[in-house]
Amino acid sequence: MNREQTLSQLRELNLQGMYEGYESIIHLPMDKQPEAHYMLADLVEKEKYSRQHKKMEMYLKLSKIRYTAQIQDIECSKERNLSKEIISHLADCNFIKRGDNILLSGSTGCGKSYLACAIAHQACSLGHKTLYLNMNKFVEQIAISKIDGTYVKQLSRLERHALVILDDFGLQPLKSDTRLALLQILEDRYKKKSTIIASQLPIEKWYEYIGDPTLADAIMDRLIYNAHKIELKGPSMRERGAKSQALG
Repeated sequence: MNREQTLSQLRELNLQGMYEGYESIIHLPMDKQPEAHYMLADLVEKEKYSRQHKKMEMYLKLSKIRYTAQIQDIECSKERNLSKEIISHLADCNFIKRGDNILLSGSTGCGKSYLACAIAHQACSLGHKTLYLNMNKFVEQIAISKIDGTYVKQLSRLERHALVILDDFGLQPLKSDTRLALLQILEDRYKKKSTIIASQLPIEKWYEYIGDPTLADAIMDRLIYNAHKIELKGPSMRERGAKSQALG
């Protein structure tokens, strides 16, 4: 079998990483080409990386993350009440393996959504299936699913994600159906999957926002268990960015 046939078969087998690796090797001078066992190890490594990269791209596309944010771009400071130690602790995404939640609070524009999206991006890059929803979208999906009979299917879809983000929590009143759906989702994910909640409301006001005392107790009990609470502070990042652009 000649080189072109080998390349053709690698492509037919959808071994893109090995295809690209082998193609680059055969164009090297003979004295620069690795020995057989080193070449095989290199090709396997390239194939592994290629598959991981494709998986990450697919997860990022399906996650519908609001912002293109990465964990290394997060600004840490005392002013923001956010340390590098906290970010480093979350960056390995072991909190997902433990089924921990992250509760983000802070005033509008302080970077809650951006931080949530950066964590989501990191989760996707490490092979965790992730889904981003703002509360408006979540409420809408629940309402539609109740009408068209896909409610159970919607809950099952959310359960399959290792990480679910509910952004803008607290911006609109919760109806009974939404409260019950939220409780069911958190119950399904309890100690098994992770949820990030981002809200302008301080965490201690979430009970009041949820409304129904019994459901509020049940929902918050499942949210707070093993939760990482981050209260972002400081001036609006949006306003600061706008001022920087104006000065530029």
